Amino acid sequence: MAMSPMMQEYCKTKEQYKDCILFYRLGDFYEMFFDDALLVTKELEITLTGKDCGLEERAPMCGVPFHAAQTYINRLIEKGYKVAICEQVEDPKKAKGLVKREVVRIVTPGTTLDAMSLDESKNNYLMCVAYFTGKTGLSIADVTTGDYYVTAVEDCFLTELDKPQKLLDEINKFTPAEIICNDAFLLSGVDVEDLKGRLGICVFALDPWYFDDQLCQKTLKEHFHVGNLEGLGIGDYDSGIIASGALFLYLKETQKTALSHMASIRPYSAEKYMLIDSSSRRNL
Repeated sequence: MAMSPMMQEYCKTKEQYKDCILFYRLGDFYEMFFDDALLVTKELEITLTGKDCGLEERAPMCGVPFHAAQTYINRLIEKGYKVAICEQVEDPKKAKGLVKREVVRIVTPGTTLDAMSLDESKNNYLMCVAYFTGKTGLSIADVTTGDYYVTAVEDCFLTELDKPQKLLDEINKFTPAEIICNDAFLLSGVDVEDLKGRLGICVFALDPWYFDDQLCQKTLKEHFHVGNLEGLGIGDYDSGIIASGALFLYLKETQKTALSHMASIRPYSAEKYMLIDSSSRRNL
């Protein structure tokens, strides 16, 4: 049996966003199907239904009204999920055949812009960790304010039991909502489950191409319109440049906008930097 044309399109989109829950706009609702539907009904305790899609069995399905979707998205983000929002991008009345749809934004714990879900008294940081044995690049950004930092830390390991303490200090200093990282970070000795449980940080490993040195440099040069990175004051931060570039690539992919409000990047020395939260800064 052949899958219906609409469900074929849904599956094509879902294939591109495997690590996200796909909110697929159909009329006045965002619908979820198959595994996403099973997951969302369990996490949000909403009703599971089904949809005829050309297969022998009906596809598991659930939906939320589009005008109330942000509440449901916030609850999923708080539980550590990513949500891809797929909208109708043409007028259904003018569409020939299926209405064209595309993902317009991916919402993640460290990139949500919804004021209702954010604590005004503190920043909502996204941190990128580019871990290399002993030397680690870090980049931290708050999409809502445009704050964008870069540093590098160097940890010495005298025994196999040693933890990357300076790296942990920076994570504890910023307590980001979300950490994106290379695979090496997961093997660094940092207790990722502790970060998730004790600090409520969501941790996502990115594909290796995000951390390609040349791509990261090119991404930063293009965004800041510079010929070299020395002018930004970050020329000495080799691993930090990789972390910053990877973070920016991730933001471009999730926000799908120009990010022009992120107009500068601030290098800092981890040992000399004290973090002041946004409400304290406002009162200075």
